[in-house]
Amino acid sequence: MSRHAGPPRSGESPTIPEPTYAERARTLAYLGRSGALATLSRKHSGHPFASVMLYALDAHGQPLLLISAMAMHTQNLQADSRASLLVTQPVPQGEEPGDPLAAARLTLMGEGRVLSGGEVAAAREAYLARHARAAYWVDFDDFSFWRLDVADVYFVGGFAAMDWVTAAAYREARPDPLADAATGILDHMNRDHADALIAYARHFAGEVADEATMTAVDRLGFRLRIRSGERLHGVRIAFPREVTTAADSRSVLIEMLAQARAAT
Repeated sequence: MSRHAGPPRSGESPTIPEPTYAERARTLAYLGRSGALATLSRKHSGHPFASVMLYALDAHGQPLLLISAMAMHTQNLQADSRASLLVTQPVPQGEEPGDPLAAARLTLMGEGRVLSGGEVAAAREAYLARHARAAYWVDFDDFSFWRLDVADVYFVGGFAAMDWVTAAAYREARPDPLADAATGILDHMNRDHADALIAYARHFAGEVADEATMTAVDRLGFRLRIRSGERLHGVRIAFPREVTTAADSRSVLIEMLAQARAAT
């Protein structure tokens, strides 16, 4: 698959490289801090019972939970270990929530298992690194670490972008290297470089754009929401090479802007 960006050729609809669903699922799980844990109700046999749940991840992307024996979801798991965790795309701080059906979400299905022995220390370290305030109750006698052993994954990337991801593919994937920097890149480009985004849309996507907003970025490229007259739609544009840091993305975006301007 080509990883090089360039203006579309006449009559062609090029495939733009992008992360796999497994990679996108791992990235979303990494970025999230809480989700909706669904267990099977002990009180109402077979009925789903959903509750808000903080989580961290182990080295394979499996959710780690710190839960009290008094909690209803814990009692449900003790009776039936089957569960799922729904994680939705985080809303950047200071931004208004958009259409939730257009955002990414992820359902991790599996069985909950209480951890013991040497597993507890690793889970404790990972969990407190993600949720520092849990240090106040992590050592309470009624709290235990649990792990959701993932058996299957369903990923939705937005409208018309959804599929099952095998547990093996999910575990083997890694979060996108730009995951932590993405919000800063988007804020910077949309705030300070609106003209550059229009140039990218016109040169690399062949779009007659009046306005353009960068809505997502990853190691292989970025997405733009474009307004052309009354028409509002999205396009993906590939980077000429993979990028792994915010500094790399800045260098590549400058190169792409120079290329776009030289072609006008």
